[in-house]
Amino acid sequence: MASAPPDLLSLRGRVALVTGAGRGIGSATAVAFARAGARLALVDRDGAGLERTADAIGAAGAEAMAFTADVADAAAIAAAVQRTVETWGRLDILVNNAGIVRDATLADVRDGDWSATLEANLTGAMVCARAVVPHMRAAGFGRILSASSIVAEAGNYGQTAYAASKGGIVAMTRVWARELGPKGITANAVAPGFIDTDMVRSVPEKVIAQVLARIPAGRLGRPEEVASVYLFLASDLASFVNGAVVDVDGGLLL
Repeated sequence: MASAPPDLLSLRGRVALVTGAGRGIGSATAVAFARAGARLALVDRDGAGLERTADAIGAAGAEAMAFTADVADAAAIAAAVQRTVETWGRLDILVNNAGIVRDATLADVRDGDWSATLEANLTGAMVCARAVVPHMRAAGFGRILSASSIVAEAGNYGQTAYAASKGGIVAMTRVWARELGPKGITANAVAPGFIDTDMVRSVPEKVIAQVLARIPAGRLGRPEEVASVYLFLASDLASFVNGAVVDVDGGLLL
């Protein structure tokens, strides 16, 4: 990435909306985009986390607006998108990063946890994409990037709801790539493996040790490493990448 022509990797003049921007991969992605020259609309339910990310973006010399909202709240997302476009005149990039995990083996999956996981991880991504597409179509340009997971490909013990939601992200991404490609809009997904975030830190140490033994890279990934892939996909370097799912897992699925 460091050797890429700066004009191709730059997001200067672009406006991006990043969900789940209050921490982890979402925050790292928003900051990476800011350093590449983008202006950022940040969405998260965690207002304090949004403030920390906005401060980091300001330190990078970029502009940010923060919206404390649930991604599945269609009215709140529509308002955030409208405010972004009214302020900056455009919306070029969407990163559907927000998500939750509610682990349980199949026999113990609770209806409420199933519904909450699909609403946050899958419905929320659709709601956000639906809100931004009219603006992207009018401009003849757009990038829709969504967070899947390697569990969508390999499954994971105790993650029926999470795996279903992340598999749905892959399916929707491919539909959007077909529907929107002729309009100048690409849709791609990123599938992180085990990344050093709050979500992964909640996993028992014994399980993490077992996972590390299976990762050729021998370590957990860093949020910034996933953010770098999002940055590539958002840039002009990825202008012919559409409908792809990019694994960022240190080789775990090999």
